[in-house]
Amino acid sequence: MPNPRERGARLGVDVGSVRVGVAVSDPDGILATPVATVARTSEAAPAPGDSDVEAIAQLVEEHSAVGVVVGLPRSLSGGEGPAAARARRYAAVVAARIAPVWVCLVDERLTSVDAHRTLRESGVAGRRQRAVVDQAAAVLILQTALDTERSTGSSPGERVGPGRRKPRTKDASP
Repeated sequence: MPNPRERGARLGVDVGSVRVGVAVSDPDGILATPVATVARTSEAAPAPGDSDVEAIAQLVEEHSAVGVVVGLPRSLSGGEGPAAARARRYAAVVAARIAPVWVCLVDERLTSVDAHRTLRESGVAGRRQRAVVDQAAAVLILQTALDTERSTGSSPGERVGPGRRKPRTKDASP
């Protein structure tokens, strides 16, 4: 598991179908700030060579990040649908690409809604919101994870290992 007391920047990632928002923390893990919006190369099946995955790997290196927090979009009831499955696949590809840097999935219910509301309240017009809403959502995801680390002393979310799969729920036999 990631060490919550480990000093170093962490990246927050909001995986969308068109764009990926990225935020970064300070080395002490106190404050998250927006850093980039990256265009998605492939929504269905991300791969280590995809430009968006490579851009995240570059940001990990550039900021000397010790870990990456990826938002997991659960439903309000806590269930997981197709968007959560895509986020899990994306996190696994990123984990494989940036190993041994750790990757965690954290619940991100309503972060995009909160990001839109915050931008609207700060006077950012609708068209301009598209350019920064993914970064704002990544900030909310990362800040929640940082606050959880500090208040509980434990790692936020669920660790993702390269190539790790969710357990099968159906019997494989015919």
